Amino acid sequence: MSRYVITCCSTVDLTEDKLKALDVSYVPFHYFLDETSFEDDLYHSLSPSSFYKALLDGAEPKTAQVNTEEFTAFFEPFLAAGQDILHLSFSSGLSGTSQSARVAADDLKERYPDRRIVVIDTLAASSGYGLFVAMAAEMRLDGQSLDTVAAWAEANKKSVHHWFFSTDLSFFVKGGRLSRVSGWFGTVLKICPLLNMDKDGHLTPRYKLRGKKRAMEAMIDKIKECAVGGESYQGKCYLSHSDCYGDARAVADAIEAYAPTLKGKIEIYNIGPTIGCHTGPGTVALFFIGNERID
Repeated sequence: MSRYVITCCSTVDLTEDKLKALDVSYVPFHYFLDETSFEDDLYHSLSPSSFYKALLDGAEPKTAQVNTEEFTAFFEPFLAAGQDILHLSFSSGLSGTSQSARVAADDLKERYPDRRIVVIDTLAASSGYGLFVAMAAEMRLDGQSLDTVAAWAEANKKSVHHWFFSTDLSFFVKGGRLSRVSGWFGTVLKICPLLNMDKDGHLTPRYKLRGKKRAMEAMIDKIKECAVGGESYQGKCYLSHSDCYGDARAVADAIEAYAPTLKGKIEIYNIGPTIGCHTGPGTVALFFIGNERID
């Protein structure tokens, strides 16, 4: 059995140290602040505080997905070294990156007919994507084969639940997820929308809640409602946030008190710049393993 690697995109919103510990390599997205281009390199080029300050100061953000040529350059060294690849891709419901990875894989198969590249569309984003990649990587570190891990990934990708709330709606308006009128009324009424990822990997508004406290409570209710085992949930739980660590910590403390059987403490990460360009500051996201997403 040949050795294989697991790869992903920078939109897993984990740290470089975490990915190194998992022995996972990533390919960076790109983003722009006004006319300045950056790689989404897990905040090496720009710290989280500097990035969100730039947004608040009025910098115009844009993002660019990984293209086919970049995937080709990323994949080829592994193939040349005699390694197969399992690439776990960012949700196709948010980006065309998964298709770019598949096109690159098909092109490279002609040059490396003895090597394999398996691309799985995870239908996941941010640290929910990261949670899924971490679970797959741990299976690999435990000695599971490429075929076994790929089959598991395909069968279980809709079990990762994503729940987000935001206290700043201006970037959702800029990104077209809320109308200007809805954004204005939401701001005036202190509405914190609660969104999740649907079965096709699209970010979908679910509830309009008055105030951050109610949004946090509703998010915690979702782990009670949807997590495998409810209060006896024994899986992992990740949180990510955009420049609002205190809010994320409050959610983590409440969940750890509710579900003491969690597998380890809740891990909290920064929402990376690619996704942060669209959420802006003030977003908290919760990720856990639950029943299959069916809507």
